[in-house]
Amino acid sequence: MSQDIYIDASAHVSDGAKIGQGTKVWINSQIRENVSIGENCIISKDVYIDAGVSIGNGCKIQNSVSVYQGVTIGNDVFVGPNVSFTNDKVPRAFNSDWQITETIVENGASLGANATIVCGIKIGEYAMVAAGSVVTKDVPPYTLVVGNPARIIAKIDKAGNKVS
Repeated sequence: MSQDIYIDASAHVSDGAKIGQGTKVWINSQIRENVSIGENCIISKDVYIDAGVSIGNGCKIQNSVSVYQGVTIGNDVFVGPNVSFTNDKVPRAFNSDWQITETIVENGASLGANATIVCGIKIGEYAMVAAGSVVTKDVPPYTLVVGNPARIIAKIDKAGNKVS
């Protein structure tokens, strides 16, 4: 497999972004300044990655995801289509005291399609967020959460299988 970086002609990647070997950036994606993306990642169609975001190695960021300032994504993380991250606890168009609130997604986590990740939380290693869930508090490692608000329904292994 080639270790070349691929950037689609329709994508816009800031000169200040760092992209690892083997990473592919697809149609209409935008990667802002001071972004760091690891090796062998897939940045799918219509993805927006805001300034200063860090994404580890081996991640898959699916179609139409916006990853805003303050989000840090570890290695081997799956972010499903249309996942929404927030970065402001009190969003207002006119807030002069605006502060970014950090969110951390640890290694191996999986975020299902259309999940909403409210800022200021940590999603633990190999945790799984079910499609459509609204995550409002920390998700412990090796757990499956579902619903609105998301709640733990099972302990899981690295592969996402339920364990006793």
